[in-house]
Amino acid sequence: MSFINLKNVVKVYPDGTQAIFNSSLSIEKGELVVFVGPSGCGKSTLLRMIAGLEDVTDGEIDLDGNRINEIDPSERDIAMVFQNYALYPHMSVYNNIAYGLRSRGIKKLEIEAQVTNVSELLQIGDLLSKKPGQLSGGQRQRVAMGRAIARDPKVFLFDEPLSNLDAKLRVQVRLEIKKLQRKMGTTSIFVTHDQTEAMTLGDRLVVMNKGVMEQVGTPMEIYYHPKTKFVAEFIGTPSMNFITGSIKDKTFKASSFAIPAKYEDKDDVILGVRPEDISITKATTGVKCKVELIEKLGSSTVIYCVDMKENQLCVSTQSRASVEVGDTIHISTNNKALHFFDRETSKALTK
Repeated sequence: MSFINLKNVVKVYPDGTQAIFNSSLSIEKGELVVFVGPSGCGKSTLLRMIAGLEDVTDGEIDLDGNRINEIDPSERDIAMVFQNYALYPHMSVYNNIAYGLRSRGIKKLEIEAQVTNVSELLQIGDLLSKKPGQLSGGQRQRVAMGRAIARDPKVFLFDEPLSNLDAKLRVQVRLEIKKLQRKMGTTSIFVTHDQTEAMTLGDRLVVMNKGVMEQVGTPMEIYYHPKTKFVAEFIGTPSMNFITGSIKDKTFKASSFAIPAKYEDKDDVILGVRPEDISITKATTGVKCKVELIEKLGSSTVIYCVDMKENQLCVSTQSRASVEVGDTIHISTNNKALHFFDRETSKALTK
């Protein structure tokens, strides 16, 4: 049996707003699962329902074989790390970490040993006497994590804990979280709107959109085999290119494109192709485009262009392309890495 089970979970607020629609998910013990999606998609609401901070309108949440819908948050043996750290400003780092242990009646010597172990694990031993106001953002986040780890809970819940950190520090703390989770083996759920964070952290991702779980899978499954146009567009930087056309006689046709497609004849089809699966070709048989913008990122170059039918396209190349804004180029697609979606349902076509 899975360690955490969500069975047809629904959340409707008193004003009638439905935040979560009939969501089911099984999480194995020791797994790190990431809820990812844009603001307002319901990912934090779902996390708060697992924590007990939001009531469940319908459905069931099980933890380690026990239904926890009506169990008080303090009795669920779950530790939560928030975006705003939620530290006590008047307490030292030591007392912030020890607070939860004291409230559970743990003996003083055990608390000292646990705080010492946690501070060594997070490399914050030299900060124990300081107050939160004397710490940097990254140090405060480590203390917040230390308070959660000290409790030795069944589950860690992370609610966008890196949002207040600068880009370089986010990468550093993200790696620390991944290494810590691997070392401790504690079942963890991490919420973020940052798809790069999601891809690098999660054993599995839950991509959410408007209260619906659009797709659940490993990062590579979701990247290479998106089940909906939303998932294809949200996961990946730069975003996937989309072109609307139709399939006839096993060929997708749209403006300048004519691409093999092993599907039945169908109108209103959306072709999806990732920027790295488009290449610049010297052959004039490729699709003719005009370069509008170039981003030189060092190891790669991103080229934004428009074809003769005004379709906006993005090309990502590892080579040092000798291309300038205003140039005319010809492009070709990797036909083994294309995606096709039904325009009406936004679902991926199946063969």
